Formats: sequence, structure tokens, C-alpha cells
Amino acid sequence: MTIQGTVHQYADNVDTDVIIPARYLNTADPGELAKHCMEDIDADFVRRVRPGDIIAARQNFGCGSSREHAPLAIKAAGISLVIARSFARIFFRNALNIGLPILECPRADEINAGDELRVDLSAGLIENLTQGTAYEAEPFPPFLRDIIEKGGLMEAIRGS
Repeated sequence: MTIQGTVHQYADNVDTDVIIPARYLNTADPGELAKHCMEDIDADFVRRVRPGDIIAARQNFGCGSSREHAPLAIKAAGISLVIARSFARIFFRNALNIGLPILECPRADEINAGDELRVDLSAGLIENLTQGTAYEAEPFPPFLRDIIEKGGLMEAIRGS
């Protein structure tokens, strides 16, 4: 599975409260959540993001509340992949459960906003087409790739 997109870059400790502010948690509608994704940390995010784009962040992405709305808002906004040095464990699980690919990459802080990336999830290879560099991430084992490719845990279970 290969993903290619433009990067939106964020720093350390991006918590679920800024990914999707609590004032919007009265809905689970992905389209409605997408309209407010990242608005408290990046007011122009929703206007800039294009289907297939990628978020690159530093450490502890998705920390804070264990709300499932956060990865759902990101995915519904059009983000195809999140790359970070590290993720909060509950965000990691919630992302995979809804079929949002995420990769931990020790060199994620070398990726800049606007860079164009091509990512091979099977190999864990991240090519920065803008900088002409490459980074390694831990590839997903086949059973996790299957969950992602089927759109999330529930869809994977239904298809079994």
C-alpha cells in the first residue's frame, strides 16, 4: 500500500482537545467533525487540506483524552496518513480501529510543512520527494495492514 501526499507539520504533544475541540463532541458524524479538525491549533487547516494529504508531527501525537473522535476527524478531513516520532497509545489504537494509517518514525521532525511524501506502508519506507531524502519507519505487520485496507477493525471483522 503506497500513499502520496503533501505534509501538514505539527510540533510535540498535539492533544486530542486541539485535534477536535470538546465543543464539537456532541456529534459522531465524520463530515461534521472534519469541518472543525485542528481549528484550535491551525485555523486554516480545513481550508488547506486536500484528500490524500499527510500529517507529520513530533512526539506524543494524540495525547490527552481518549476520544475516538480525534482520528475520525483527521481521516474525514482527508488526511491519508499520520507520521510522528511517537503517538499516545490510545490514539494509536483508535486510529487503527478506524483504519487511519499511522507510522512512528524517529526522524519525523525532519519533515517540513509542504513537503511531498511517498510512503510504502508495507516496507515502512518514507520518501521525501521534496528534500530527496528517505526515512525508515516500523512497517505494519500483515494483520494490521489488513485492518487498515478494510477501513478499520469493525469492517475487517465483518469481512472475516
